[in-house]
Amino acid sequence: MHSLKNDKLKIVVQNTGAELCEISSVKHNTQFMWDANPKVWGSFAPNLFPIIGGLKNGCYFYNGKRYTLPKHGLIRNSNAITLTKETHNSLSFSFKHNETLLKQYPFKFEFELKFTLVDNTIEVSHTITNVDTSTMYFSVGGHPAFKCPVFNNESYDDYSLEFEVNENAHTHLLNTENGLVSNKTKPILKNTKLLQLHHNLFNDDALIFKNLKSRKVTLKSKQNGDVVTVSYPDFNYLGIWAKPNGNFVCIEPWLGIADAEDTNQVLEQKEAILTLPPNKTFNAIYTIEINNAHL
Repeated sequence: MHSLKNDKLKIVVQNTGAELCEISSVKHNTQFMWDANPKVWGSFAPNLFPIIGGLKNGCYFYNGKRYTLPKHGLIRNSNAITLTKETHNSLSFSFKHNETLLKQYPFKFEFELKFTLVDNTIEVSHTITNVDTSTMYFSVGGHPAFKCPVFNNESYDDYSLEFEVNENAHTHLLNTENGLVSNKTKPILKNTKLLQLHHNLFNDDALIFKNLKSRKVTLKSKQNGDVVTVSYPDFNYLGIWAKPNGNFVCIEPWLGIADAEDTNQVLEQKEAILTLPPNKTFNAIYTIEINNAHL
């Protein structure tokens, strides 16, 4: 475990998966992250790379060869991540290709995850370098789970998500049997900023948004106002998810998406796949801000 602390917040990042596992108020010890109860969902904030979600039949094809990857990719649950730099307000972790990983993902890469604590905000930076001789194909994203309700004497239904601007948005429905994106959609936001939370909202799995105008979402309490704001200017897709019986909500900035049911499984043609030429670097950042009223 590695921690950072200032006069407002303490954060903790676990070694496995370089996963952010605690955000708490220094003054009040209020916990803002889900506790990863294994009976419900045993994760805090997985880092997603080089895929997001699942692959059709658990595999993809590149240069005519078949490769397999687990849901959400290689970093989640990995112990091959090292802390490379620690300052008074930042932690930097490195994840690199090796001979075993090349059998699952045939690109040589270096991936740095950096957590920076500034005032009441955590910046999560993803820096990916292609150290191979060919173009690299990948997706990247976050999966942070926030406690909901946060405070005593509240219920899940006391909470909503407020988007940056009014949205008219559909969720792209997952096939719950195979975890793949179907061709069906369902209206969720109708000229509004607010999405009321309730456990039944996630009966059909995650809400998947492809075309939001907003690049900021705030978890709000009827009783206690704004609590957590996630800003994701570098990410084009957004997932919202919880277990139907889980007292948490995940706000997930994505550059990429799970496979569609009708995919041909060719990596280069995967929806929203990113490309990175040899010897080039890619960076994407999202931030988590805790409202000062609760600090």
